[in-house]
Amino acid sequence: MASANRGTKSPLLNTATTLGKFFSFLLVSVVCGVLTAGLLVPLVAAAGTGASRSIQFFDDLPAEFSPQKLSQASRIESSDGKLIAEMYSENRVPVKLNQISPNMTNALLAIEDDRFYHHGGVDPKGIAAALFSNSTSGTSRGASTLTQQYVTNVLNDIRISNGETPTFNGSKTILDKLQEVRYAVSVEKKMSKDQILEGYLNVVQFNGRAYGVEAASQYFFGKPAKDLNVQEGALLAGIVNGPSVYDPIAHPKASKKRRDIVLHRMLETKRITQAQYNEAVKAPIELKVTPRSQGCYGSKMAPYFCQWVTYQFLADPAYGKTVAERKKLLDRGGLTIKTTLDSRLQGQAQNAINGTADVKRTDPDVGHSLVSVQPGTGRVLAMAQNTNFGGAQDDPTSTDLNFNVDSNINGDPASPGGGAGGFQPGSTYKPFTFTEWLAEGHSMNEIVDGSRKTYGVGDQSFGGSCFANGKYTILDQWSPQNYGNENYGSFSALYGLARSLNTITFATAAKVDLCKIQATARKMGIHKGDSTDQNRDALSEQPSALLGTDNIAPITMANAYATWNNNGKLCQNLVFDSITDPSGKKYPVPSKKCEQVIPADLAHGTLYAQQQVMKNGSGRGKQLDVPSAGKTGTNDFRSQTWFIGSTTGLTTAVWLGNYKESSTSIADKSINGRTDPELDGSGLAGTTWQAFMKQASPLYPHGDFPNPPANMVNDPRWPTLARNQIQ
Repeated sequence: MASANRGTKSPLLNTATTLGKFFSFLLVSVVCGVLTAGLLVPLVAAAGTGASRSIQFFDDLPAEFSPQKLSQASRIESSDGKLIAEMYSENRVPVKLNQISPNMTNALLAIEDDRFYHHGGVDPKGIAAALFSNSTSGTSRGASTLTQQYVTNVLNDIRISNGETPTFNGSKTILDKLQEVRYAVSVEKKMSKDQILEGYLNVVQFNGRAYGVEAASQYFFGKPAKDLNVQEGALLAGIVNGPSVYDPIAHPKASKKRRDIVLHRMLETKRITQAQYNEAVKAPIELKVTPRSQGCYGSKMAPYFCQWVTYQFLADPAYGKTVAERKKLLDRGGLTIKTTLDSRLQGQAQNAINGTADVKRTDPDVGHSLVSVQPGTGRVLAMAQNTNFGGAQDDPTSTDLNFNVDSNINGDPASPGGGAGGFQPGSTYKPFTFTEWLAEGHSMNEIVDGSRKTYGVGDQSFGGSCFANGKYTILDQWSPQNYGNENYGSFSALYGLARSLNTITFATAAKVDLCKIQATARKMGIHKGDSTDQNRDALSEQPSALLGTDNIAPITMANAYATWNNNGKLCQNLVFDSITDPSGKKYPVPSKKCEQVIPADLAHGTLYAQQQVMKNGSGRGKQLDVPSAGKTGTNDFRSQTWFIGSTTGLTTAVWLGNYKESSTSIADKSINGRTDPELDGSGLAGTTWQAFMKQASPLYPHGDFPNPPANMVNDPRWPTLARNQIQ
């Protein structure tokens, strides 16, 4: 960057007397001879052996100048190429020289280096003129060529990207200047003039928000650099001499004065006509400031998904040995990161969320989220919530917590996931008990006594292979209640699940291995959303946990439901489709990884039961125009409500609850301007699920679900399955 300190006198020339200036002139003239060794050697040689040694010293300086790739913004895109966010440390958009208006290049050459195309990287005439002017008049005229400035800017770009302090003219030593010129001579041997000019225009800083001419043109004028007119080109060319001093936003008068100086130099060097000058110099500064959005905070489509993708990237050693290296690649590598997000579904998801619990009309304690995955692949297709992304302290509707995901990636505190840590899933957890019921040989239409309301201290009604003596001993009396405090009778296990009867769930659990219910849930990917490695999979084994008392993230629940919807195969979630850099290099991304975790028959049986939820149970009224399966859920405090359901091509989890006080009900809180004391999972959460799935399901395969074996449905003698099928 051409330093803003150019107007400051060099200490070397800041002498108090004419004699001092004279000796300074002689000294710098020798340095000048060293810097331009190839052109002024005869003059310097006459100075004797000291100059000869200086020339040798200069020749011994490193000459290889290898600029690294310029820092560029990375793009995070949806699967269909729509922009989600741009990540950058420096706002830069590299362009070719033929994509830059001649008005810009002419202005730059006129004011910075009129003899650019006539020197070899160091301009003896320019140096001599500057030395004479500075030594005799007390001015501080600069003499760096564009090639030297290019070298300085590239070196500073390297320093900044490595976390080092950049070096500007005011802080440069004689050795710095010598090395700079040595590099400049080397650059002129390797690069054409046009390549150097192009490189300079792409690297130079215009202000803290724009690096390179394309970014600057877009920022200040809202147009590409190829469309800059005479006065706009002159304005930008003037800025590089002092980005802070000549900023047209902060200092419009100084900026205009500098612009007019550039225009006058363009006229003097015959780069514009008198008529062009007259017109341009009269023109006011007309800006159209267009800031470029930065990071996930600037994402309009999916800020929370963006943040989660970023955390996934930073946690993966495939993109660098350390987090710092990965961060540097993300912010400076110019990557194109294509994700699995479907922009069509994302828009529909956000519309459905806003339609139910718009942040502007909803109590700030109430969060609402939706996540949709593709069964059979694990691809995350949509992720939305009702809060403003950012976590501003003065905005109660703002948070950087992603309601859909875990606090940490894989439970590792060193790899944050940005999530809220999950919520109690309530009755959406009941299908795991149902799966184990089927696995141990029970029919879904087997009649179960659901009349029992109380389990006392010391009771050992529940057997479990992981407990001492194979029994769980109840330590505190508890009395499960059914919704509405009714339906305490004998019903089939299928009816109990469809109507979400708590007493039936406990009655079925009492006839199977309690520990194996949770083992099955773990096999299907269920884990605590707020845990570390030490307890991530440590799901509660007590009977009350069968009503979903552990905190589990919506994406985890969605993926488990997708496993039932995928013939019992659990697929790891995918968020990256591809990652490439500007040169076309492809980085590895996780591939589809699915594992058979429960037999297909058990998956089909549980999915069949979930269809009955939609037809005759707690999810009735939320059906779609195509076959659907699902489950409602509400925790004991009525602070968390859920609806999770599927078509054959999509599985979607919707959560609505109190994310600030997990034990405080949302039944009396305003949601979209209304309150509902009877709020449960079949209400607003189900409304959002239905609104979204009606729009989304036609875009993916849909049709009939596979049927379970007939005797699993109808025959109470349904044979016991071999346990090794799901162990």
